[in-house]
Amino acid sequence: MSKTPTLDAVPEAKREYAGFLKNNMREYGMLLSLVAIMAFFQVMTDGTLMQPLNLTNLVLQNSYVVIMALGMLMVIVAGHIDLSVGSVVGFIGALAAVLMVNYEVNFILTTVICLIAGAAIGAAQGYWVAFFRIPSFIVTLAGMLVFKGLTLALLEGQSVGPFPRGFQLLSSGFIPEFFADTDTGSVRLTSLLVGIAAAAILLAVKVHGRSKQVKHGMEEEPAVFFLLKNILFAAGIIAFSYLMASYKGMPNVLIIMFALMVIYTFVTNRTTIGRRVYAVGGNEKAAKLSGIKTERVSFYTFVNMGMLAALAGLIFAARLNTATPKAGTGFELDVIAACFIGGASASGGVGKVMGAVIGAFVMGVMNNGMSIMGIGIDYQQVIKGLVLLAAVFFDVYNKNK
Repeated sequence: MSKTPTLDAVPEAKREYAGFLKNNMREYGMLLSLVAIMAFFQVMTDGTLMQPLNLTNLVLQNSYVVIMALGMLMVIVAGHIDLSVGSVVGFIGALAAVLMVNYEVNFILTTVICLIAGAAIGAAQGYWVAFFRIPSFIVTLAGMLVFKGLTLALLEGQSVGPFPRGFQLLSSGFIPEFFADTDTGSVRLTSLLVGIAAAAILLAVKVHGRSKQVKHGMEEEPAVFFLLKNILFAAGIIAFSYLMASYKGMPNVLIIMFALMVIYTFVTNRTTIGRRVYAVGGNEKAAKLSGIKTERVSFYTFVNMGMLAALAGLIFAARLNTATPKAGTGFELDVIAACFIGGASASGGVGKVMGAVIGAFVMGVMNNGMSIMGIGIDYQQVIKGLVLLAAVFFDVYNKNK
């Protein structure tokens, strides 16, 4: 008699796990896809992909895509699109170059001016989209052309550089090492400890959040999935930190990326403005009837996008140590693709910060792995296009189903 509940509980647990996986296939599927892609290229490149030097390059090469993907996610979730971000990256880099090189403005003041300029660009475009109801596709397509032209005008068709050393550290610098006797080939303990601390804090926050859900009977994720996911995630952060620490340590831009990821995760999950962005993208008419000022929400998403595009422009310029007329070309495609691959819906209202970050790294790992393997840029574009199409098809298929 005592065995009957146990036997009944087994299929019930299986049904619970299967139902959870089915409902969260988008989130878990992308994470597993990233792991599979990394494993594939790790094998195909004979271990080169996961070497500390290449991982550092991977972070530096994709930092601006990840940063812009956070802003683009908000725009897409609100039901819009921004095609001008690549041109804004080039324009802000040109503006920074002219200020620092031609007019010898301090790099800190230049950074502040450029971030304000980026927010103003986003506000200008968001104004037409939000308050005049002009489709964002048209407004930002116009913005793409305008800022390409302004970049050429600012630089007068030439590259401008180099930049002050302090500004270069924004992209090429590493966090300082506080432990003495650190040789070139040894592990940077400061970077390793920062990674361990980050993993511990994230784990503690997740456990605390789940305990509150359990207390109120609102937990959705089975305990087995919760433990496995978070333990593996924490172990992955520590392993990644060790690999980075065994080279030059953690890049400054990685700290900036991580801080932005934490901030935007908090904003989307825990704040009123975050919930309103999802409400507007899910059903704008219903959101308006419920009292949300939908125009203002859409406007803010473009202001935010402009500021993050400006930050990405500064990081990209600092990495190149020069501003070029062609900087930022095609960036908008990688950023939009990262959001859609990461699970954002083309119709708005759906998408997560971690999904956008995972999507950006999927694109980055593919670019890096294919380059190491010697695959030409022509076939790289073909493969990336097919991956994007598959991701959007998966979204539409699940929605229709």
